[in-house]
Amino acid sequence: MRTARRAAPKGPLTRPLSRLLTGLAALVGLVVAGALCPAAALARSPGTQATGLHISDGRLLEGNGNDFVMRGVNHAHTWYPGETQSLADVKALGANTVRVVLSDGHRWSENSPADVAAVVGQCKANRLICVLEVHDTTGYGEDAAAGTLDHAADYWIGLKDVLAGEEDYVIVNIGNEPWGNTDPAGWTEPTVAAVGKLRDAGFQHTIMVDAPNWGQDWQGVMRANAQSVYDADPTGNLIFSIHMYSVYDTAQEITDYLNAFVDARLPLLIGEFGGPADQWGDPDEDTMMATAEQLDLGYLAWSWSGNTDPVLDLALDFDPSRLSSWGERIFHGANGIAQTSEEATVYGNTEPDDTQAPTTPGTPAASAVTDTSVTLGWAAATDDVGVAGYDVVRIGDGGETEVAASTTSTATVTGLTAGTTYTFAVYARDAAGNRSARSGTVDVTTDEGGGTPGATCSVGYRVVGEWPGGFQGEIAVRNTGTAPISPWTLAFTFADGQTITNMWGGTPTQDAGAVSVAPAPYTAGIPAGGTVTLGFTAQKGGTNTAPAAFSLNGTACATT
Repeated sequence: MRTARRAAPKGPLTRPLSRLLTGLAALVGLVVAGALCPAAALARSPGTQATGLHISDGRLLEGNGNDFVMRGVNHAHTWYPGETQSLADVKALGANTVRVVLSDGHRWSENSPADVAAVVGQCKANRLICVLEVHDTTGYGEDAAAGTLDHAADYWIGLKDVLAGEEDYVIVNIGNEPWGNTDPAGWTEPTVAAVGKLRDAGFQHTIMVDAPNWGQDWQGVMRANAQSVYDADPTGNLIFSIHMYSVYDTAQEITDYLNAFVDARLPLLIGEFGGPADQWGDPDEDTMMATAEQLDLGYLAWSWSGNTDPVLDLALDFDPSRLSSWGERIFHGANGIAQTSEEATVYGNTEPDDTQAPTTPGTPAASAVTDTSVTLGWAAATDDVGVAGYDVVRIGDGGETEVAASTTSTATVTGLTAGTTYTFAVYARDAAGNRSARSGTVDVTTDEGGGTPGATCSVGYRVVGEWPGGFQGEIAVRNTGTAPISPWTLAFTFADGQTITNMWGGTPTQDAGAVSVAPAPYTAGIPAGGTVTLGFTAQKGGTNTAPAAFSLNGTACATT
């Protein structure tokens, strides 16, 4: 498992060294206890009328009975909520599926129902099957910060109204890599319980379950218990996910594992995999992809962009025109996505027919006006599929000029001239490119010089952990005033060349050492006396000095 922008692997979390060292020390070949018995492991068809995507005789089928083989990538949405264009980009490169990283709020900021609904809408607008996964469970039992599958199941139940009726388009991956290397046999019971909890709540979706051993199942617990876990699902609508990284560095290990499930008629896909070598080994991605194609098994490569180790980025800096060698291998290589992917038939054979534009956003209101910048906020637009973003325009001289873009209902316009009056308005757009009517306008006069006093604030900064070449940090922004602050922009400067690679709770913009942070939708307001917390990972050199000063909406904050 690797995670987006993480300290030596996935997202904002650090891979414990024991995760692979323990596994590799135990492996000469892939040692698996309790191999599946094909004669006793005939996977049954769903016990109820199929609703949308479903499992039958060990295969993933669409609602119309068409065999569907996932070919796609993972995308770290919860840490990069502003990169929604990525869904359109991976589709344009041929993917038919995207696995979307979400958070249930245990470890990172929770993705709200509205956010999840928008992601599903964007998947559908881009004709992608959407695998939604909770990442907070990663490495439970070994990583003390990890959450439980039970907590993740409660999160999914809270999203039931959002996901109901989306069974043709959405697969629910209960929790990412929900068990570490410590007592992996403990994976089975909570996995069965979480599946049962969702079925009792009325979920008809295909449910995906990840393996223990940080997803790699090198001790064979999922392989040995897959039949009993599958049998515990009353609908039979369950698919298993194996993550293949450095443990799978020989063809024999890969083919043995994948064939064991196929022979037993138990549904399986490679839910994550990597190809580039690391300090733990060199995964055999060629065999993974060739065998998946031979057996008609799905695969989802890790990951689109934003990894702590850029070698795992399929696209550099989320730019589809800058595929890495790993990205070229996945999209354009032998048995790659472009060569093997087929679009889900639920989308038909016609071009997307989303022609309805979003509603008009509210008239923007100005705040945090300085001599060179202004922050604008407006009431959100709505759309039949989902609003993809907003374009802020400056109006003048008989025309308009786009000056900012945002995926939230706030934006900061910079580069203005002191003592000058500007007129601004906003458009909303959806993933299909439809644009709303223009909002009402707001006139803003910048200050003659210096910033306008803003909110009273204090900022606490700390380094959570460090590793060679990188670190994880946390910034707590407190409103010490008597009125709420919304919207807001936090500014500070790194002195030693540190570069933010991933942030949750906000969206950073960095120019050399200068950093400006805009809020995420769920941190857009700071109540009086309240605090919002931003987490991030960053690259560093030999020195890692903390920023000396912070400002909120142009006003200096106290530091704690």
